[in-house]
Amino acid sequence: MVFCLLLGGSSLWAAAPVRQWGQLRVEGTQLYSEHGEPVVLRGVSFGWHNIWPRFYNAGAVKWLKTDWQANVVRAAMGIMIDDNYLENPDFAVQCIENVVKAAIRNDMYVIVDWHSHKMHTAEAATFFAGIAQRYGRYPHLIYEIYNEPIDDSWDSLKAYASAVITAIRQYDPDNVVLVGCPHWDQDIHLVAESPLRGYSNIMYTVHFYAATHGGELRRRMVDAVKAGVPVFVSECAGMEASGNGRLDPGEWQKWVDTMEQYRISWVCWSVSDKDETCSMLLPRAKSRGKWGADVLKPWGKMVRETLVEYNNK
Repeated sequence: MVFCLLLGGSSLWAAAPVRQWGQLRVEGTQLYSEHGEPVVLRGVSFGWHNIWPRFYNAGAVKWLKTDWQANVVRAAMGIMIDDNYLENPDFAVQCIENVVKAAIRNDMYVIVDWHSHKMHTAEAATFFAGIAQRYGRYPHLIYEIYNEPIDDSWDSLKAYASAVITAIRQYDPDNVVLVGCPHWDQDIHLVAESPLRGYSNIMYTVHFYAATHGGELRRRMVDAVKAGVPVFVSECAGMEASGNGRLDPGEWQKWVDTMEQYRISWVCWSVSDKDETCSMLLPRAKSRGKWGADVLKPWGKMVRETLVEYNNK
């Protein structure tokens, strides 16, 4: 493809984003390259590994980079629902490592996501310590230590984050860690009131579904950034918060405009084939990528178009 031949300027990432930006770091509210350039990551999340393991492979990762032009992918390791990590850890780790290794080979960033709505501190610390020990030397890695807490207080999440970050930093002192906040990653104002202290290269996650979450959550996110909170939108989509219902292209664009204005990285949900609006693929889509327009659902087409547009500016 033509864009793979571009070697200079903003399009170099298409061939080698990690080679261009290297070891990411957080300064103030912004993600930076190792050379001091501001960086915005834009990409796609796989669905729960224990529901859609067929997409956790090198071909799908490569296709998301070369055709969708994502510079980051997110591997969502399920800690709930049948056959989750707690029940079948070997299979879970194999799925995650398939994506991590493929991202490294394709020179793109990869988020390892502890995809749970309930706290499991000891298990998470053990898992992330293992991932950090095996892959922490690679600048490609980003750790998302808790996806969408629901009932946990911010004080309890701070204690959880401290335990898990400490486990990671035994083996990886540098790579970025993403910390969740209460109420489905929406109460970012609580982080602004009392952020974690004593840690470097951490960011805080906000999640939104544009047909449900509008101006109020956007203002809350912007206020947090203005207060000095580094935000990373590690999961977002254009439909209702259920993952189903109508798409709202207008509200989605408002979110994109806001994230671009404040240089906030974002990852869209999800590479999956369920009969729901947020699943980007039809069931007949191949497991290993090479997805034509005929197997992309409306949301999948929107995501691909948005990535191609913004990752080539």
